[in-house]
Order: sequence, then C-alpha cells, then structure tokens
Amino acid sequence: MSLITDLQWRHAVKAYDPTKKVSQENIDKILEAARFAPTSSGLQPFKVLVVENQALKDELAKGALNPDCMRECSHVLVFAAWDKYTEERIDKVYDFTTDERDLPRGRFGSYTDKLKSIYLNEAAEHNFAHTARQTYIALGLALAQAAELRVDSTPAEGFDNKVVDEVLQLDKLGLKSVSLMYVGVADASRDWISTMKKVRMPKEEFVVEYK
Repeated sequence: MSLITDLQWRHAVKAYDPTKKVSQENIDKILEAARFAPTSSGLQPFKVLVVENQALKDELAKGALNPDCMRECSHVLVFAAWDKYTEERIDKVYDFTTDERDLPRGRFGSYTDKLKSIYLNEAAEHNFAHTARQTYIALGLALAQAAELRVDSTPAEGFDNKVVDEVLQLDKLGLKSVSLMYVGVADASRDWISTMKKVRMPKEEFVVEYK
C-alpha cells in the first residue's frame, strides 16, 4: 500500500475499546518510526514516554479534554521535549554520533560550538519553543506508521500539560510534555466520526505554487 492510501485510511479516533490492546510489536514499530524522525542538527531533543499502566492513564485523564480516550486507549504516547539546551546534552548527542561512526570525539566541534553559542545564550523558554517543534515531526511519522499498520490513533494537544508533567515527573528528566498520541482499537459503536466522509481542503486551496 502507498503512504497516501494509508493516510486516507486513518482518522482521529474518538472512542477506544478498553478491552483490546495493541501488540508490543506494533508499538515498537510506531516508536521506531518516531525515533528515526529528522530533527534540527540531529539533536533529537525529546523523548517519547509510553504509558500503558491503567492507574497512570487514569491520573493523566484528569487533565484531558477527552478523558475517555486517555483512559480507554491501549497506550498513551507522550512526546516530551527538552526543557532547554545544555552543553552536556549537545555533547552527549555528538559524542554518541562520532563514536557510532568511528570518528574521533570533537570531529564536529566547530559546529557544536556554534550551536552552543546560539542556544546557550537564549532564555530557556526560547529553547523549549524550538525543541517542542521538533516533536511534531516525530508525531507525524508515528501517526503515519500507525496508519500503515492499520492501528487506530489520535493525536492530541487537548490536555493539561501541568498534569502530565507532574504525574510522570518529567521535571526529573529535564522534559516538558508537548503532545500526545492515543493508540488502540477503535470502538465502532462510539467512534462517531468514523462513518463520516474524510474531508480536507482541495489542493487549489491548500497548495500555493511558484513555477
């Protein structure tokens, strides 16, 4: 199947069957797609937290716009970005990269020095605005991979970040939540949007071409 066909299949599920689970194999594939997402300077300044524990989902649901989705889906994927850039974080990524490529550490020193001169002189909130944007690339690829696997999903920003951050103690990881992805098996009897025609703006309204 083509990617376009997969994307035409998917929709943002509005209700999940709490008795059904997504296989670990498929969860791993979705996470792998997110892991290979391109990011600015290859820094991958975020993590994906996988919440399957029902008690945790119940706690997270207290801050959700659609709490039933949070409680009843198979897994909640939390895309959480670095709260700020640090010299140690930048060096860790590039040390790992050079080690994996059998290159001497410091091989990209002039570039990482440039990154540090930019990011370390910015306020933490400006850093986070940048790291947060990177998570959406990973979210998009995760949604596409789920569609290819015919795994139901819902991207979500409708939640209280403070609740998620506190429940998962993200401050201890130097992270802040940005977006969520519910993964599970749709409940056809309650997923009211599933029978509706999928609508997108026509190409002539969506694309602006300069030829």
